[in-house]
Amino acid sequence: MLLGSIEAGGTKFVCAVGDQNYQVKQSVTFPTTDPATTIQKSIEFFQQFSNLSAIGIASFGPIEIRRSAPNYGFVTSTPKPGWKDIDFVGPIQQALNVPVYWTTDVNGSAYGEWVAYQQAGQALDSLVYYTVGTGIGAGIVNDGHFIGSQGHPELGHVYVKRHPNDADFTGICPFHNDCLEGLASGPTFKARLGIAGQNVPLSNPTWDIIAYYVAQALIQTTLAFRPAKIIIGGGVSSESFLKKVRQQFKELLNDYIEVGRLEDYIVMPKVANNGSATLGDFALAAKELENNY
Repeated sequence: MLLGSIEAGGTKFVCAVGDQNYQVKQSVTFPTTDPATTIQKSIEFFQQFSNLSAIGIASFGPIEIRRSAPNYGFVTSTPKPGWKDIDFVGPIQQALNVPVYWTTDVNGSAYGEWVAYQQAGQALDSLVYYTVGTGIGAGIVNDGHFIGSQGHPELGHVYVKRHPNDADFTGICPFHNDCLEGLASGPTFKARLGIAGQNVPLSNPTWDIIAYYVAQALIQTTLAFRPAKIIIGGGVSSESFLKKVRQQFKELLNDYIEVGRLEDYIVMPKVANNGSATLGDFALAAKELENNY
């Protein structure tokens, strides 16, 4: 028996098959182009495996996750050109005839991290996984279940208080301008400085501004959900950046509640090489398979 994973990102797709222990056996990566071409490439990869039993899909969004909705399985109001209101799950199920678990990219990563801590003998009853990169999003796992029944959380679009030295920056979110994603995602470096984030040294004060916004979001999440751990992945994340975030978090929270050592509470992903979503997809595919029998 093999389990399938589609990590559907706005830039690239990663398709993989794994065994019952969630170990990757084969994978392929290709650019995200138009929906028909990209979904067909995914189908062709999985058609190689006659013993494929189920697939987990973790997709960029927004997406429709309510199974009762007429457009369940669709990418909905995404700003990505060509992908708005596209049926993703339907063609996969029709072509491969296997159960499919459908969720967001950050939910897939959150579940992968939850499984990874279990496998390491460090089981958590709850966690929040943020990705801070081209966009910002978060998935919440509580007692093995996702938070959000009427839709997935959109924690990248919460509003944050402006940094005093950032008042003139418009923000890049086409919906909200100065939401978290509009102020702190990776592309905001180029919008502010004309330089891609990976080329901006950590000594640049823009990093402190970004950390200020991310820390605010983590405080909101902490106060609303009280998770056991917050994990920060994505292209902007690094241990050096998290040091700045922890410092801002400490100052802003001002010891209002106890969260333990910040080095243990706000952390980098446990799964190496951006593999959280693939691991999560395998586990969710296994869960979907079990629910179908």
